[in-house]
Amino acid sequence: MNTSLALVQPPQASAADTNTADLQLNASSAILMEASTGQILYEYNADKALPPASMAKMMTEYLVMDAIESGKIKTTDMVNTTPAAADAIGSGQLLALNEQATVDNMFAAMSIYSSNDATVALAEAIAGSEESFAKMMNEKAKEFGLSPDAHFINSTGLSRADMGKYAPKELQGETLLSAKDAALIAYHLINDHKNLLEYTKTPARKFRETDKSPMINWNWMLADNKSNKNFAKYAYEGLDGLKTGHTDEAGYCFTGTAERNGMRLISVVMGTGPKEEARFIETRKVLDYGFNNFAPKQVLTAKAEIDSLKTVNIKKGVQLEVPVVTQTGLTLIAKKGTPDDQFKVTAQALDESKLTAPIEKGQVVGTAKVTYEGKEYNVNLITTEEVEKAGWFRLFFRAIKQFFIDTLSGAKNG
Repeated sequence: MNTSLALVQPPQASAADTNTADLQLNASSAILMEASTGQILYEYNADKALPPASMAKMMTEYLVMDAIESGKIKTTDMVNTTPAAADAIGSGQLLALNEQATVDNMFAAMSIYSSNDATVALAEAIAGSEESFAKMMNEKAKEFGLSPDAHFINSTGLSRADMGKYAPKELQGETLLSAKDAALIAYHLINDHKNLLEYTKTPARKFRETDKSPMINWNWMLADNKSNKNFAKYAYEGLDGLKTGHTDEAGYCFTGTAERNGMRLISVVMGTGPKEEARFIETRKVLDYGFNNFAPKQVLTAKAEIDSLKTVNIKKGVQLEVPVVTQTGLTLIAKKGTPDDQFKVTAQALDESKLTAPIEKGQVVGTAKVTYEGKEYNVNLITTEEVEKAGWFRLFFRAIKQFFIDTLSGAKNG
């Protein structure tokens, strides 16, 4: 079934929907977003710029995948470990100076194990230097429409102090993102490079075949962890990403994403703690709120008639009208239990100047409009059959007939 997915604001949103009172969050900020259009379902301090720690790597992931898609690099290309990469502190520390690994392996280390060394190596391979790569990140942030406070100084999310002698010379300040910024980056990642989830959903993977132990995913909530005795109590149905983060300044952070019953949600929690599991406990609260309270609502089906406009008038056609149906279906995300009468469906034909024969089958000739909670969502109306242009003889006699109809109508009214 051909269906388009659109999102709507929660009906009768109240203050309780936008603060921590109902969710009892232990976090500096949080947000919940529907993944297909970026609709915000819940937020708390979501515009406050904070250190994101390794969640900043989501922008690095996006740019690396862009480079792969454009052909600038290949997943099989070898990436060298530069001094800056080898010296990167924090998570990872897998690579020795001048060690080489494929883009695929480096990307896996970054997305599964949050490896700072692999992240820096990839950034330098693409842009020549990490600072040049960070400038690319800031340009992409503008393209995404992130907040004015969104700022990157490196590819990893490490603080300036933690970068030591490799700190950027031109880029000032620290890396900062709001919860909404992080969610928007995740939104673009999922919609533009969904194959990222093939990496992020991986519970464990060896970096080298000769390694004794695999890289363990920092994301304890992965659905596939349900059989892992260490993480089973954190495993969350449908969760397959996305990025953890932690520094002393940022606390424990997490951008998560999960899909259930055809609905994918993106959650962000920042500044949780003091223990590592706090970010997963708070994420569960946010995602549970989304899945427990919202669901896809099919308002229109594809190839269906709209009662208020079953046919459209056609000028100069063999037929004077043509049946029309919806081109696609329309599914909205709404609060569970919303009655059908809350979705108002109307329809309108195109301007008559655009409805002149010949008309092809499947041609767009109007619009069905669904109004819900003050927002409008449109679906094209298309013809179910073609309408040939009438010959001059038919049009001549049709004009004579119309003339007499108009004359008689005028006489009666007179």
